[in-house]
Amino acid sequence: MPLTTQATTAIKATMPTYLAIFDLDETLIAADSASLWNNFIVTKGLAPVSLLAQEQAMITAYSKGTLDMDSYMAATLAPLKGKSQQQIKPLVDEFIDNIITPAIYRQALERIAWHRKRGDHILIISATGEHLVKPIAAALGINNVIAINLEQDHGVYTGATTGILSFKEGKVERLKMWLQQQSHTYKGSYGYSDSANDLPLLNVVNKPFAVNPDPTLAMHAQMNEWTIMDWRHENNILR
Repeated sequence: MPLTTQATTAIKATMPTYLAIFDLDETLIAADSASLWNNFIVTKGLAPVSLLAQEQAMITAYSKGTLDMDSYMAATLAPLKGKSQQQIKPLVDEFIDNIITPAIYRQALERIAWHRKRGDHILIISATGEHLVKPIAAALGINNVIAINLEQDHGVYTGATTGILSFKEGKVERLKMWLQQQSHTYKGSYGYSDSANDLPLLNVVNKPFAVNPDPTLAMHAQMNEWTIMDWRHENNILR
């Protein structure tokens, strides 16, 4: 006796699916969203110009794998201290529309669409603050997000973070916590990142991909026969 459409749908819903995990900055977009945001809020008069030089020194440390993420977040979240979500949201919306959307890699959209067509679940894990990552993910049609959590007091940002920072090994810890909260059983996982800082994460997925890799990650990927994807072409971003 043939299954009804309703029964077939119910069976498909319980079948194990794959989890596709994407880093955000320099992986899905041709930029670092946090750095662009800092430039944006300086132009809006929300932060002093000195923030840019301070952040640049920290980004250099990031590329060397020596960044103190606690210090970085303290410095870059200071302009939000005392501001409410309602005050920041219009700025974030403008920022995404004018700066982030044009920087999305076309091939990133194609890869996301490929996973959706397969029925995979998609998750973004980023070492950027949730105030940016969640709305950027929403613009990409992605609901599952792990990002650095910002502390709030009655809807007002305190300038501090809370919980485990989703950076380096912290991404793995946050992923484990996220998986424990899910009702799905995943058949396997894909992982995509550009940075050697994400080696802890890429080493725990079933199918790691080095996307627009930095030199350290590129070498590691070659030695371990990981797939390398390079989307860094001028005609490959939306702008």
